This record gives sequence, structure tokens and C-alpha cells, in this order.
Amino acid sequence: MASPKYLRRAEKKLKRRQRELSRKRKGSKNRDKARIKVARAHAAVADARRNFHHQWSHGLTRDNQAVCAETLDVNGLARTWLAKSVHDAGWAQFLAFCEYKAARRGRDFVRVARDFPSSQTCSARGFRDGPKPLHVRTWTCPACQVRQDRDWNAGKNVRHEGRRMLAVTAPPTPGPGALGR
Repeated sequence: MASPKYLRRAEKKLKRRQRELSRKRKGSKNRDKARIKVARAHAAVADARRNFHHQWSHGLTRDNQAVCAETLDVNGLARTWLAKSVHDAGWAQFLAFCEYKAARRGRDFVRVARDFPSSQTCSARGFRDGPKPLHVRTWTCPACQVRQDRDWNAGKNVRHEGRRMLAVTAPPTPGPGALGR
């Protein structure tokens, strides 16, 4: 599901409130009232985003035994033309909610390192094709000729890597003779 973009939806109201605030005389009662209106508008955006994160993290940890997520370089992405959208998504807050809810439910939560080549590797055969520019949204694996969407392929690879990481850290299961029978 796409991000609801709470900040983008509230931009017009925030702009109006900020403009009203800037027209008030410093130190006046009306400026204090306008400042509170701006703060309330920002708080409404933050509350809506937080509620969305709580609902989605609750659903993910309720319906799955393990949640695997890729750690993104949010600060690096925030320096691009996507900065407002990156911050509006609140990725770090969402991951934090998923992590604590998974721990509360006894589920596994795995963070796959950002240097893992999730979008460069074919999820069908494991062939590593190499880096691609962001405008390439679908690609065909040269080894197995499978046509894949870049994001779905990366998601599958993150899931495979997360499962591999869980298998490495899992305690060994006792065999049939371990119970002393």
C-alpha cells in the first residue's frame, strides 16, 4: 500500500496558518494564538502518521511470524528531491513500532543491511545483474529471462535474506533422541 502522505495533504492548511502567524506582531496575544494553531496543525499531521504506523505495524506483527525490513539511508534520501516525501513516510518510526510490537508478540524482527544488493539480484535464480538507475522500474534477468518489477524483486530478496539471517541465529532444534526416550 502506498503511503498516505499526510504532510502533502495538509500543506495548504499549514501554509495558511504559517502565513497568518507571520502577519501577527511579535509579542502580541494574537501571535500566541496563531502560533498555537500552527502547532496544532503540525500535531494533527504527526498524530495521523503515528496512528497509521501503529495500525500497519500491528497488522504485520499479528499476521506474520517474522518481519524482515531493509535499513534505508534515510538521511541520504532526505538530501534528494524526494526529501519531503521521505520524511513524510516516517520510515524510522514505522520500523521502531514493528520492532517493539514483534518483541511483544514473540515474533522475529530482522533488519537487512542497506548494503545488501536487494534490487540488483534476481529473486528467481540469484543472478546478480549489477546496479541499475532508479528510472528502471522493471528488468529482465539475463540468466533466466524472468521479467520482474524492481520493488517486488527487492522485497523478495529482503525476505530471503531475512530468513537466511534467522536460520543462522536460530538455536538448534533437538533431535528425536534428545528427550531421553
